[in-house]
Amino acid sequence: MPQSRRLRDAGRQAANFDRIRQAHQTEMAEDYVELISDLIAVNGEARAVDLAERFGVSHATVNKTLARLQRDGLVISRPYRSVFLTGDGEAMADESRRRHRIVLEFLRAIGVSAATAESDAEGMEHHVSDETLAVMEALTQKGPAKS
Repeated sequence: MPQSRRLRDAGRQAANFDRIRQAHQTEMAEDYVELISDLIAVNGEARAVDLAERFGVSHATVNKTLARLQRDGLVISRPYRSVFLTGDGEAMADESRRRHRIVLEFLRAIGVSAATAESDAEGMEHHVSDETLAVMEALTQKGPAKS
């Protein structure tokens, strides 16, 4: 094996992969509670049919996910009724929205087009570390350097 090609420390690499696995586990819940919050704010309610349309999934997939979110204490859902967020669900939606905004503003600040920044931020918001997120936020709040 060439000298320039070395593996990272196994413990550190395992910790990085664990962080990514955890992010994947919460990604769907964060997306759902954020969209439910947005739908309630705009339409006064969040219905399973609206979630299915906006996520591009089946009604059965939405129902299965809502059952999991209800079990996790993030939503309240009853058959043939709107979906509501619990306090924990609303807190998760607010945090997810904040992370999305920071990543989006950072991408726009470095010159990424609006459409691409929106698309990329949707995935990145779940995987970026708190440290990186704080740096992104600090850089976008500084604004352009004055000369």
